Amino acid sequence: MDGLSQPPDGLIGGYHGHSFTMRILMIVFSSIALYNALELFILLFLTFQHYHGLYFWTMLLSVVLGVIPHTIGYLLELFSLAPLWLGLVLSTIGFYFMVPGQSFVLYSRLHMVVQNQQVLRFVLWLIIVDSILLLIPTTVLTFSTAYVQTVPIIRGYNVIERLQLAWFCAQEFFISGIYIYETVNLLKMMPDKDRRRSKIMYQLLVINAVIILLDVALLAVEYTGFYALQTTLKAMVYSIKLKLEFAVLGKLVSLVQTHRSQPTSDETDQYPQFVDPTQLTSDVTHAAPREESRVPRGMMPWQSISMESLPSAERRARLSTRSRVSSDSTHPS
Repeated sequence: MDGLSQPPDGLIGGYHGHSFTMRILMIVFSSIALYNALELFILLFLTFQHYHGLYFWTMLLSVVLGVIPHTIGYLLELFSLAPLWLGLVLSTIGFYFMVPGQSFVLYSRLHMVVQNQQVLRFVLWLIIVDSILLLIPTTVLTFSTAYVQTVPIIRGYNVIERLQLAWFCAQEFFISGIYIYETVNLLKMMPDKDRRRSKIMYQLLVINAVIILLDVALLAVEYTGFYALQTTLKAMVYSIKLKLEFAVLGKLVSLVQTHRSQPTSDETDQYPQFVDPTQLTSDVTHAAPREESRVPRGMMPWQSISMESLPSAERRARLSTRSRVSSDSTHPS
């Protein structure tokens, strides 16, 4: 317990280590995080035509009020560039919007693959309750450790700091696990000949696996005792995860657009409940607009059968039937 009785190196009075490599790594990680945040900020306003929707706002707040102040705050703390209170306030605000914000970003596009409303509500309340239970004690112990510095408070901070990181990572594992599970189920339902959609689905699985590996790497650095390195690495990891989340949504939209613009004969059966295009219009405004269809009421657009996709014999039979119906309608008995 002796290690837990000492304040982390970098929380009070800056980073006291003499490792030049550690200082370089902290600067590199912080620079990458700020670059990714600025790039995402620009991409959000270039990609979205209407600036509303849960996905847009969770992503924007995670970048502007999350990654950026978290990175700047810890740079001010670790290199003693400003008063301690300023660095603590900025890093705390950034943590509020960056770490729980990542879970809200995951939740905001979960409805694209999960149709069960009970599961969606459970995930939402899980994020809200966990945020309240973990953020408040972490904030109190952070400022108490910086200004009170008693042994019980320092121990409490060291415990809660590790606990909240592990808990939020486990929460993201859970949400990503739901996404991967539903994606695998959808792959089983897809036509074998539809290589385009299958390729995109496998890419989505890989992206989610990479997000999980990034969380594992962050946990490894945290529990090996590199506090100063972990705080800057955290900002970089979360900025990368936000960029990957942006890529995930782009793949989903590409999948919808491919389905609309390139119908195949394999789509005569009802399409799996993967993406409801009406739920995308509020978040992703570059998705292809919905076109009016002459499909009978109660039938989905992808259930209609194009004449070109039918065998020649059946095509002739349908044309013959259609001509007889037309003839009967023009010559009533």
